[in-house]
Amino acid sequence: MISAIAELLASQPILSLFLAVAVGYAVGQINIAGFSLGIGAVLFVGLGIGGIAPAAQIAGPIGLIGLTMFLYGIGILYGRQFFEGLTGPGKAYNLLAFISLIASLAVALGLGRLFHVGTGEILGVFAGSLTSTPTLQAALDLVGDKTPSIGYSVSYPFGVIGPILCFYFMTRAVKPNFPPPPARFHMAEVTIERLPSKTATLGEVAALLPAGVQVSSVRQEHRNLIPEDAIVLKPGDGLLIVADQQATLDEAVAVLGRLDPNRLGKDRSDLSYQRFFVSKPGLTGIALGELPMPQGFPTHVIHVRRYDADLVPSPELTLEMGDRIGILVPVEHIQTARAFFGDTLKSTAEFSYISIGLGMVLGVLLGEVPIPLPGVGTVSLGIGGGPLIVALIVGHLRRTGPITWVMPLPANIVLRNFGLTLFLATVGINSGQAFVKTVAETGPILLLIGGAVVLAPILVILGVGRWLMRIPYDDLLGVASGATGNPAILVYASRMAPTDRTDIAYAMIFPSATIVKVLAVQIVGLILLSTS
Repeated sequence: MISAIAELLASQPILSLFLAVAVGYAVGQINIAGFSLGIGAVLFVGLGIGGIAPAAQIAGPIGLIGLTMFLYGIGILYGRQFFEGLTGPGKAYNLLAFISLIASLAVALGLGRLFHVGTGEILGVFAGSLTSTPTLQAALDLVGDKTPSIGYSVSYPFGVIGPILCFYFMTRAVKPNFPPPPARFHMAEVTIERLPSKTATLGEVAALLPAGVQVSSVRQEHRNLIPEDAIVLKPGDGLLIVADQQATLDEAVAVLGRLDPNRLGKDRSDLSYQRFFVSKPGLTGIALGELPMPQGFPTHVIHVRRYDADLVPSPELTLEMGDRIGILVPVEHIQTARAFFGDTLKSTAEFSYISIGLGMVLGVLLGEVPIPLPGVGTVSLGIGGGPLIVALIVGHLRRTGPITWVMPLPANIVLRNFGLTLFLATVGINSGQAFVKTVAETGPILLLIGGAVVLAPILVILGVGRWLMRIPYDDLLGVASGATGNPAILVYASRMAPTDRTDIAYAMIFPSATIVKVLAVQIVGLILLSTS
């Protein structure tokens, strides 16, 4: 029976690939005491298939294509946060992560030498302990055989569960308190009772309001109007105002008069509030202040919803595919406004194949550029670094002329998860036979080294960051998650510290940490191979 299955898998490599994907995802959903392998289970199912059917090899660049898709999606998603993180506290966070990774690499090399573990396997242990597939690919390219994938596979599980356990015990010991996350969109309807003079224009009144408060609509003589600076206000008129902070909104109400809920919202005879999906590529990447709104009738943007967040519109805010934009528009022009924005749900899963193709071409070319290191040799960013750096840059730019680089979050998730799945399945199937043999001989030693390697950076970050640098706890967990890299670790950290600061810190650290790992493996590998 087993031999028949092995023959079938060997004769149909595509069958083997997608079998690893399907079964791997199913296994990854198994949850034991809050721990699951997630997408990483695809690797282990692939190893099992490779062990049963050694001839079921996935030929060609399928795995590398998947890795490129994954890295490009990550860079596009986190480009803006990454570059923002290079200033302010992000510099200190990245320095801490860099020190922790050097400590992790030193532990890997020291224990590898102590237990006489081969170069390929110890580099794989380093990559697996920090759950970094780009680092694994860099090690595979450097060593030229499958030994790094063996070390990677053995150490990967603890690379996921180790940081989670550290976060659990650290949080129990520290017992941090977090304020509830503030809402980012607040609205109020106000009846004017106070003006700077008997009559004042809307522009004069708006200048008196706290920063961040915007007037979205005006009510005069039983009609709702689009706000214009020249409108002359008088006591008894109504204003619809919005802000990103409730305290700011309360301050504005105190300046103007009193709350009067539903005074403007219940009357839609002149203006109607409508929400449309932004699905036209020509509108994305353009600041709202420069957006060519429909001509011939008044419109006013009062709200933007991006995925799960509500945003207060500002002249600098740029639209993205899949945004839902809330506008005030005359009732008779609703269909015209809908046609202007596109308003199709398909936009949440679409992206420009021109931009993604061009971006990946630039990334692959950058990865091939040799970087000479005196006394060491020549390294390169490779597939593990080139696409990531290019994606970070274009993700930060958002738009270049007619090219929109960003993509909706649902499309990004599909792109990078499918890419990572292809890579893990390919590596697992192609390394299955060697994995079984090596685990039987040196598995416990590799597992021991892997545990020490992942604990080193976590303990450095949590210890130094908490008690020496006094980093806020939610930021600290984000830094540790970014240094170790696995999304499952970030998800758990977000449960321990339920604020958006954890995600932001992760975005600051993950790209730079990935590049450091990729280059460090090559530099150390060249030194070790030249002296062996």
